[in-house]
Amino acid sequence: MGGSKKHHWQDSIVAITHFPGLPTSAEALRAATEFLDLDHPALQAFVARHVAGRTTPRERAVALFYAVRDEIRYDPYRIGFEDADYKASTVLANGYGWCVTKAVLMAASLRVAGIPAALGFADVRNHLTSDKLRERMGGVDVFYNHGYAAALIDGQWLKLAPAFNIELCDRFHVLPTEFDGTADALYQEFDARQRLHMQYLADHGTYSDLPLDKIRADFARHYPNSVFAPHIPSADDPFDSPASRPAAA
Repeated sequence: MGGSKKHHWQDSIVAITHFPGLPTSAEALRAATEFLDLDHPALQAFVARHVAGRTTPRERAVALFYAVRDEIRYDPYRIGFEDADYKASTVLANGYGWCVTKAVLMAASLRVAGIPAALGFADVRNHLTSDKLRERMGGVDVFYNHGYAAALIDGQWLKLAPAFNIELCDRFHVLPTEFDGTADALYQEFDARQRLHMQYLADHGTYSDLPLDKIRADFARHYPNSVFAPHIPSADDPFDSPASRPAAA
């Protein structure tokens, strides 16, 4: 398949296709999967609402990017452990997610709209994380397996990272990630105050579905079990602030 490599992750229902870089084929990137549950009525309605009146793949992709970015709150403290926590329909129902689960919803929404999409993962260093989150991660400032989506638009594969909603960006004084359907939508290296924000350290390629067992194994190797622990909100943490939530949340 266009030079792709297939890996059979433990407990996966269907073999997941892994591309070392961006996808080289759209063959496996249109259908429903274990985590991209395209036939779920709520997901179908979410996509229909946002692509209404938009006729081109580019217009639909742009509309869906902003819908996932800003309607789903970024919450790094509620990282689920159960398989069901990672389904696109679950993320939509929860109204919150973190980079991996928001990427799942992004890819699923694109596929529902008829746009081939994959899931990508990269290791990034976030220089503007909170002290509370850093402590929860065992003092590690590298976010392993940061999730993004890859979409085939007008014959070009583009990377989309819709994780940080606009309110959170304002709270951290971070420039929001924008997308016009012609270029990648990734985090900026510097924030609005020209402070070092995000560094991309390594890219692990793209996948036809979420390789959840791989992500769990990587997290177990790099982070303490506290990343999955119940979260107690605190008023002084930017991620917990009501000002970081979408207006409708």
